[in-house]
Amino acid sequence: APVPAWVPTGCRSGVVEVERSVTAVLGQDVVLPCRYRAQEQEQVVQVTWLKRGPAGTSAEVAVLNRQHGEHVQEPYAGRVLRWADGALEDGAIVLKN
Repeated sequence: APVPAWVPTGCRSGVVEVERSVTAVLGQDVVLPCRYRAQEQEQVVQVTWLKRGPAGTSAEVAVLNRQHGEHVQEPYAGRVLRWADGALEDGAIVLKN
């Protein structure tokens, strides 16, 4: 799940909204939604997607960065795309096929 890259200490932060589960059909694209409802003066600068593995391990899938764009790890290159342009408050990705 995506995580805001920076949350100011001692300040009220916004809310990450994700679906509890998403159904995918083998061979078709699926959108993995994630929206950050920011508080005033907050701005999302980076969203990181991780794949949770066995025994609590996790592997980075993609990083969406406001300044540097998207970086998708090699195993997912060409299969993971950002769903929407614009502000990273919408950090959804598309997992192809």
